[in-house]
Amino acid sequence: MKNISINIIGFSTESYPSGTTPLEVLKSLKGGPKNTIICKVDDVLTDLNEPINQDIKLQFLDGKSKDGHSVLLHSTAHLMAQAVKRLFPKTKVTIGPYLDNRFYYDFDVETPFSEEDLAKIEKEMHKISKEDLQITHEVTSRKEALGLFKKMKEPYKVEIIHDLDKDEALKTYSQGEFTDLCRGPHVPSTGVIKHFKLLSSSAAYWRGDDNNQTLQRVYGTSFPDEKDLKKYLTMLEEQKKRDHRKIGKELDLYFHDEEVGPGLPLWTPNGAVIIDELEALAKEKEDLSGYKRVRTPHLTKGTLYEKSGHLEHYISSMYPAMDVDGLDYYMKPMNCPHHHKIYANTPKSYRDLPYRLSEYGTCYRYEKSGELFGLMRVRSMQMNDAHIYCTEDQFKEEFIGVCNLYMDYFKIFGIEKYEMRLSLHDPKGLGKKYINNPKLWEKTEEDVRNALKDAGLKFVESVGDAAFYGPKIDVQVWSAIGKEFSLATNQVDFAVPERFNLTYTDVDGSAKTPLCIHRAPLGTHERFIGFLIEHFGGNFPLWLAPKQVVILPVSDKHNDYADSLYQELRKQGIRVEVDNRSEKIGAKIRDAELQKINIMLIVGEKEVDDKLVTVRRRFIKEQQTISLKEFSSEIKKEIKERRVTN
Repeated sequence: MKNISINIIGFSTESYPSGTTPLEVLKSLKGGPKNTIICKVDDVLTDLNEPINQDIKLQFLDGKSKDGHSVLLHSTAHLMAQAVKRLFPKTKVTIGPYLDNRFYYDFDVETPFSEEDLAKIEKEMHKISKEDLQITHEVTSRKEALGLFKKMKEPYKVEIIHDLDKDEALKTYSQGEFTDLCRGPHVPSTGVIKHFKLLSSSAAYWRGDDNNQTLQRVYGTSFPDEKDLKKYLTMLEEQKKRDHRKIGKELDLYFHDEEVGPGLPLWTPNGAVIIDELEALAKEKEDLSGYKRVRTPHLTKGTLYEKSGHLEHYISSMYPAMDVDGLDYYMKPMNCPHHHKIYANTPKSYRDLPYRLSEYGTCYRYEKSGELFGLMRVRSMQMNDAHIYCTEDQFKEEFIGVCNLYMDYFKIFGIEKYEMRLSLHDPKGLGKKYINNPKLWEKTEEDVRNALKDAGLKFVESVGDAAFYGPKIDVQVWSAIGKEFSLATNQVDFAVPERFNLTYTDVDGSAKTPLCIHRAPLGTHERFIGFLIEHFGGNFPLWLAPKQVVILPVSDKHNDYADSLYQELRKQGIRVEVDNRSEKIGAKIRDAELQKINIMLIVGEKEVDDKLVTVRRRFIKEQQTISLKEFSSEIKKEIKERRVTN
């Protein structure tokens, strides 16, 4: 038997017989890596029991690594499916992918799972873990796989196999009596999976289509040790406390009404204040950068979206057409085509570029009812939207300028963790998902990549997530408690301006087509406010708070003085209220804290006599008695500076 050379990352290059598995290599190492659950062979995630027949580079990974944790999560999904099949044999299994720190599996069951059922499933999972069943895999033909899963009476697996490429090699993974169709890889045995928790269950449609069978989706999490599991569960509890839907109701920011329709939030006066403040901030920043604001209609002829390509590539996210005078009209899903029309309305020369248009219009997108979620997934949304028309020479500076604007916003809102994802096209989707111009795709993607590098901005790349008209930057941010959100976008459009025949006269008199940058640094106001609610836990900084100050008279006889303070502060543009209820001051303070009002002004006999106010801030024990002039001067400065913390 011939020998092969294995370069073991972190160790040395050694010779092994052909057919040796990574697990055997691991066992041969003295002082080898502990807690290994998976490996990479030439940078490809591979099962530990996969035979090696050529010279390779080998890296061992534990469950704390990003790749290792993803494999652990996916393997735990299979463990859960096995437990479900043991307890509920008539259940039909579908798919069980992993998410960020979570996994789920969808089941076709006769009766939805109860809390008691989840507890039983989790108990059975621990039992299977203790059995330490070896997890093995086999490569099988399409015919064999179909025969196997037909025999097992698993129709969803049969359907999946029929939908796969006929030439694709199929894999099955087995652990004890349970076998699943899966690309893998997986941990070597069920005994590796010890620290997990089932989180919740909900209804889900097969393949996300509400015309298909309703399934039961069970979510769970899994970690390599108990400490990490407890830490994550604690974070989930904190997330529940900060849930924007819960806090939004408590602070009376927004609500949904059945007669209005799902996914169509109604903003209360408190919520509208936050929208106004965000819009004021964005307009201030845009004014400094030379944007021109425009307004466009909510309704548009379908021919406009035919020209832009949205009807071809985006129609599933648009509301159905309505007949107006015998023509198809659509609710506006985005502002882009309208801005293109505004650009084209007057001739442009190179002197007019870059030409920056912004709008705070409302757009409408059809989200399936099962995907609607508070403010995060809605059907009516206010876009922080803008388009920059520029020359190729101006592109780099403009693109980086938008990215720097992100950074500016992150500082303002105290966002410390973020990630920029360069979303690229998948060549397989050209002419289908993406505009078919491979050379322009390659050039534009390289231009964006170089711009990011030159600006010193860190980014990761994601193939297959580009817009249909060009690459884009998608910005992921993490809240104060570590919850991830999709926030902003910065997109390059190399195709649509040509479709609209957008031109400018160059210095040599020739007509050129501008590049277009689509940007929305704050995304939609709905999603961003949802993020801010959870990020701050409802404790908004003073400048953003719907109610900035509440005046608390100690008794009814101090109401007149409280009213005079109220009138003066209102004149100065401060959002202030008076709590003149005939309640004890302690009760008024508690209510103000529950409403998360930043500042309380307590006025009693001393304050009335000396024409002062006693200032009490949330989370600060010390009170301060000062003049109204001094107080208003301090907080107006704080508001103007948009401080994150007091």
